Amino acid sequence: MAVPKYKTSKARSRTRRAANMKLSAPGLVECPTCGNKVLPHRVCPKCGFYRGKQVIELEDMA
Repeated sequence: MAVPKYKTSKARSRTRRAANMKLSAPGLVECPTCGNKVLPHRVCPKCGFYRGKQVIELEDMA
């Protein structure tokens, strides 16, 4: 049976674990109506369109 000869240091084990915990940037797509960057399968917060249809009415920021 294989037995470790030396104790694995905290730095070595934590470095190995940390390599798998990297965050990745979300994949953004361009809204076909206004060109705003939006998460896929979500309503555009700028214009309120989803799949070419007006889903939510937005108030003017004027």
